Amino acid sequence: MLQIGDEFRHKYSYTQDDVDTYARVSGDTNPLHIDAAAGAASMFGRNIIHGFLGASVFTKIFGALWYADGHVYMSQNIKWLKPMFVNTEYEAVVKVKEIVKEKNRILYECAVYDVASGEQTIAGEALLLNKKQYVWS
Repeated sequence: MLQIGDEFRHKYSYTQDDVDTYARVSGDTNPLHIDAAAGAASMFGRNIIHGFLGASVFTKIFGALWYADGHVYMSQNIKWLKPMFVNTEYEAVVKVKEIVKEKNRILYECAVYDVASGEQTIAGEALLLNKKQYVWS
């Protein structure tokens, strides 16, 4: 069973098509995300991906990759530390920070790193409930 300090890592990236699709679905059509000229003229020198798109990797991890069966998201806090860009490899890391056995819950540290530079782009925590898999005897 999971213990404090256990972690899961997942590498991922997004294309401009992914960003454009997210803009359409979310309604966030800020030119900084979808217009190359606006991105080039910005302080970033190119388009950045939506912050929530970059952080959506955590729902993928908890919903499909890491003890997913039975997960219920209770809360998530996020801090965006650096911009994220298309066609850039990132690694998401979730680490068990606290276990609440009597409530079948785990508090995870959540982080995203730029693989090439090692810089952290996202920091946060997620609280998950799982009565199927978070069972300690």
